[in-house]
Amino acid sequence: MRSFFLPILLTPLLLAQLSVQEYTPKSTLVVPEHLVTRAKFPLIDIHGHQNTMMAADKLDALVKDMDSLNLQVMVNLSGGFGPKFREGIRNMKAKHGNRFAVFCNLDLTNLDDPGYAARAAKTLEEDIQAGCEGMKFFKQFGMNTRDAKGRVAVTDARFEPSFRVLAKHKLSVLIHTADPKPFWDPVDKFNEKYQELMEIPGRRKDAAKDGSWEELMQEAYTLFKRHRDINFIHAHLGWLGGDLAKLGKLFDEMPNLHCDIAAVIYEFGRQPKFARQFATKYQDRLLMGKDTWNVREFDTYFRVLETGDEYFEYYRKRHAFWRMYGLELPDEVLKKIYYKNALRLVPTIDRKAFPK
Repeated sequence: MRSFFLPILLTPLLLAQLSVQEYTPKSTLVVPEHLVTRAKFPLIDIHGHQNTMMAADKLDALVKDMDSLNLQVMVNLSGGFGPKFREGIRNMKAKHGNRFAVFCNLDLTNLDDPGYAARAAKTLEEDIQAGCEGMKFFKQFGMNTRDAKGRVAVTDARFEPSFRVLAKHKLSVLIHTADPKPFWDPVDKFNEKYQELMEIPGRRKDAAKDGSWEELMQEAYTLFKRHRDINFIHAHLGWLGGDLAKLGKLFDEMPNLHCDIAAVIYEFGRQPKFARQFATKYQDRLLMGKDTWNVREFDTYFRVLETGDEYFEYYRKRHAFWRMYGLELPDEVLKKIYYKNALRLVPTIDRKAFPK
């Protein structure tokens, strides 16, 4: 009798030892599949990061991979500033000039220098003359930017001369604000980003040091409203992919606000009906972006946006443990997200590769 009951007793014990990270069930659901490895229309990736000084053979290989995806232009947001930017853009444009747009970054060094504001604006002006096609602000801007007194908000007056330069040249600004809100929440069984915070504990945020999520977002919205003559692209759906109704209200309030879908396609993929309505209504405000470069991860974006497939896996479990559903967007909406909106916001991109 003892040996007969032993497996029954052991099974609950074994299951209890299975962690969230280890639990990866194989679905038994059998439904139609439409795998998409190449975009239906020519594509502009508004949110790319590449080493601007990569060797010629690596650039050739990158362009070959882009061709396989129907990715005609990648916007490289990691241009830097000053001599680094100028050397990097010359390297990227030397052979494949029409395949890359390069954004520069603002000099955020030595903010306590009394001449900082004029220096940063002068460097930006010089970078624009050297070919800068837009500005990218990383998430450190406003969250980790520091002077002798502490955290410096994106609305700080020292940045105003640089924003005036951007407005003068009609350059778009792609800005990453904060991080997903659960990074500020208690790390417990209710936190939707629990697995990610367990795998990468350094992503946990401290409101006292980094500013609260609400504070950082409000500062960004104040910046957008202050500079209505600048088109802003809020990265990662502005971390409001889980509250599209709120994002829609922000779009209504700020005609100069746009968003990319970089690294957050999982938000659309879990609410296909509402996301389709949202993407259709705000089709002029959304842009395709990927962020981390991995050729095969684009497949999930294409499948969510182009097909009506059901219940398929996302490629990174710590971001989304749920399954994806396709939006099956109309062609005209796809065209705007894939390239038309980017052509409008980054007019230096060569239009030849894109249908009208």
